[in-house]
Amino acid sequence: MGPVQGLSVVLPAYNEQENIAPLVRTAMDLLPRLAQDFEILLVDDGSRDDTAAVATDLVHQHHPRVRLLRHTENRGYGAAIRTGFEHASFDLIFYTDSDRQFDLGELAYFLPLISQHDVVIGFRVYRYDSVMRSMVSWVYNRLVRVLFRVRVRDVDCAFKLFRREVLDKVTIECENFFVDTELVAKARKWNFRIAEKGVRHYPRLAGETTVQASDVQRTLWEIGRMWRSIYLPGQSRQAAAAELDRSEEYVEVLPAGR
Repeated sequence: MGPVQGLSVVLPAYNEQENIAPLVRTAMDLLPRLAQDFEILLVDDGSRDDTAAVATDLVHQHHPRVRLLRHTENRGYGAAIRTGFEHASFDLIFYTDSDRQFDLGELAYFLPLISQHDVVIGFRVYRYDSVMRSMVSWVYNRLVRVLFRVRVRDVDCAFKLFRREVLDKVTIECENFFVDTELVAKARKWNFRIAEKGVRHYPRLAGETTVQASDVQRTLWEIGRMWRSIYLPGQSRQAAAAELDRSEEYVEVLPAGR
């Protein structure tokens, strides 16, 4: 398969000052071989370190290939994904984390699958996470399979490729890490064609994860809320509208003179 016509790559980042520049360098080397035209959308979710400064330098070097959208305050992983999707220019849209625990090169194996599917979802063939976190993920994936009738192995794997028509139909409501599940559950609800492909998972080389044990209770609450939103929309319409009424409060950083 030759290069696709256009590809948007969304990279949400929170306190990833040491990871963002190497990741973008990798992407700038890889993407010309995969797409005739492409863009890299960096979404800085109110980082407290120098992520925004490093990303701004990348924009000065590579704009318009590299764009930076900055949340004025930390809004959450789901909000960062939503901001990136809303500003994506092309019909194929991919996202992954900025922590470099995935190999961007494996995107080359996803693009042939998207020609026959609407969504291509990665699953980690081996997880470089703690035993406790891996066990929690195992239980979580099985709970999601039952409640949302999603038959995928690793619903919260942050390595996903979409056709634009999926994201035009699927509205992101949550602002936290549940967005991975929300996207798959709603794509399944609307009967989009979903494929899976294994991806390698690597240890973090720099930075620290923001996922904590305290997120478990919040995630369980989010599962219940999202189940009502998808399967009992009449009862959750008012709450969903309140979620979507909140402003994103972001700015796009442009090179000097633009």
